Amino acid sequence: MTTEGFRQLALGLPGAAESSHMGHPDFRVNGKIFATLHYPDENWGMVKLPPEQQALFVRQLPGAFVPVKGAWGRQGSTNVRLDAVDAGILEHALRLAWSKLTAAPRQAARPRKQRQATER
Repeated sequence: MTTEGFRQLALGLPGAAESSHMGHPDFRVNGKIFATLHYPDENWGMVKLPPEQQALFVRQLPGAFVPVKGAWGRQGSTNVRLDAVDAGILEHALRLAWSKLTAAPRQAARPRKQRQATER
Protein backbone atom coordinates (compact mmCIF):
# COMPACT_ATOMS: atom_id res chain seq x y z
CA MET A 1 0.00 0.00 0.00
CA THR A 2 1.13 3.52 -0.75
CA THR A 3 0.27 6.88 0.78
CA GLU A 4 -1.76 7.74 -2.32
CA GLY A 5 -3.58 4.40 -2.18
CA PHE A 6 -4.48 4.98 1.48
CA ARG A 7 -5.72 8.48 0.59
CA GLN A 8 -7.87 7.20 -2.30
CA LEU A 9 -9.44 4.46 -0.17
CA ALA A 10 -10.22 6.88 2.67
CA LEU A 11 -11.66 9.54 0.36
CA GLY A 12 -13.72 6.90 -1.43
CA LEU A 13 -15.95 6.56 1.61
CA PRO A 14 -19.18 8.61 1.52
CA GLY A 15 -18.82 12.02 3.12
CA ALA A 16 -15.08 11.63 3.78
CA ALA A 17 -12.91 14.72 3.50
CA GLU A 18 -9.18 15.31 3.85
CA SER A 19 -7.88 17.85 6.31
CA SER A 20 -4.77 18.23 8.45
CA HIS A 21 -4.06 17.74 12.14
CA MET A 22 -0.71 18.45 13.81
CA GLY A 23 1.00 18.54 10.43
CA HIS A 24 -0.35 15.17 9.26
CA PRO A 25 -3.05 14.51 6.64
CA ASP A 26 -6.25 13.27 8.24
CA PHE A 27 -9.56 11.97 6.98
CA ARG A 28 -12.84 12.99 8.57
CA VAL A 29 -16.52 12.27 8.40
CA ASN A 30 -19.09 14.34 10.27
CA GLY A 31 -16.17 16.53 11.40
CA LYS A 32 -14.47 13.65 13.26
CA ILE A 33 -11.15 11.99 12.36
CA PHE A 34 -11.37 8.32 11.38
CA ALA A 35 -7.87 7.95 9.85
CA THR A 36 -4.56 9.76 9.44
CA LEU A 37 -1.37 9.41 7.42
CA HIS A 38 2.33 9.77 8.23
CA TYR A 39 2.37 9.19 11.95
CA PRO A 40 4.77 8.29 13.42
CA ASP A 41 6.44 8.65 10.00
CA GLU A 42 5.68 8.39 6.26
CA ASN A 43 5.60 4.56 6.43
CA TRP A 44 2.49 4.52 8.61
CA GLY A 45 -1.19 5.38 8.64
CA MET A 46 -3.69 5.19 11.49
CA VAL A 47 -7.29 4.04 11.69
CA LYS A 48 -9.60 4.54 14.67
CA LEU A 49 -11.16 1.12 15.11
CA PRO A 50 -13.59 -0.11 17.72
CA PRO A 51 -11.34 -1.77 20.36
CA GLU A 52 -12.78 -5.24 19.66
CA GLN A 53 -11.97 -4.89 15.96
CA GLN A 54 -8.53 -3.51 16.78
CA ALA A 55 -7.77 -6.68 18.77
CA LEU A 56 -8.74 -8.85 15.78
CA PHE A 57 -6.61 -6.93 13.28
CA VAL A 58 -3.59 -6.89 15.62
CA ARG A 59 -3.93 -10.60 16.36
CA GLN A 60 -4.42 -11.66 12.73
CA LEU A 61 -1.92 -9.27 11.10
CA PRO A 62 0.62 -8.21 13.74
CA GLY A 63 3.13 -7.09 11.11
CA ALA A 64 0.63 -4.60 9.68
CA PHE A 65 -1.48 -3.41 12.64
CA VAL A 66 -0.15 -2.11 15.97
CA PRO A 67 -2.11 -0.28 18.69
CA VAL A 68 -1.04 3.34 19.12
CA LYS A 69 0.80 3.74 22.43
CA GLY A 70 -1.09 4.94 25.48
CA ALA A 71 -4.72 5.87 25.98
CA TRP A 72 -5.39 6.52 22.29
CA GLY A 73 -4.41 2.95 21.50
CA ARG A 74 -6.60 1.55 24.28
CA GLN A 75 -9.50 3.44 22.69
CA GLY A 76 -8.90 1.82 19.28
CA SER A 77 -6.39 4.05 17.49
CA THR A 78 -4.36 1.61 15.43
CA ASN A 79 -1.20 2.25 13.41
CA VAL A 80 -1.06 0.57 9.99
CA ARG A 81 2.30 -0.21 8.36
CA LEU A 82 1.62 0.75 4.75
CA ASP A 83 4.11 -1.64 3.14
CA ALA A 84 2.68 -4.60 5.10
CA VAL A 85 -1.04 -4.26 4.33
CA ASP A 86 -2.93 -4.94 1.12
CA ALA A 87 -5.69 -2.77 -0.27
CA GLY A 88 -8.56 -5.11 0.62
CA ILE A 89 -7.60 -5.39 4.29
CA LEU A 90 -6.93 -1.66 4.59
CA GLU A 91 -10.23 -0.83 2.92
CA HIS A 92 -12.02 -3.05 5.44
CA ALA A 93 -10.25 -1.33 8.36
CA LEU A 94 -10.99 2.14 6.98
CA ARG A 95 -14.64 1.25 6.46
CA LEU A 96 -14.91 0.04 10.08
CA ALA A 97 -13.32 3.26 11.35
CA TRP A 98 -15.58 5.36 9.10
CA SER A 99 -18.72 3.45 10.08
CA LYS A 100 -17.98 3.97 13.78
CA LEU A 101 -18.59 7.68 13.15
CA THR A 102 -21.51 7.35 10.75
CA ALA A 103 -23.56 4.49 12.22
CA ALA A 104 -24.83 6.24 15.33
CA PRO A 105 -27.09 9.17 14.56
CA ARG A 106 -26.18 12.38 16.27
CA GLN A 107 -28.35 13.00 19.26
CA ALA A 108 -30.65 15.90 18.87
CA ALA A 109 -30.55 18.50 21.58
CA ARG A 110 -33.31 17.97 24.09
CA PRO A 111 -35.89 20.71 24.12
CA ARG A 112 -35.68 22.77 27.26
CA LYS A 113 -38.64 22.74 29.56
CA GLN A 114 -40.36 26.04 29.47
CA ARG A 115 -40.65 27.70 32.82
CA GLN A 116 -44.16 28.49 33.74
CA ALA A 117 -44.82 31.98 34.85
CA THR A 118 -45.96 31.46 38.42
CA GLU A 119 -44.83 34.80 39.74
CA ARG A 120 -46.55 38.05 39.03
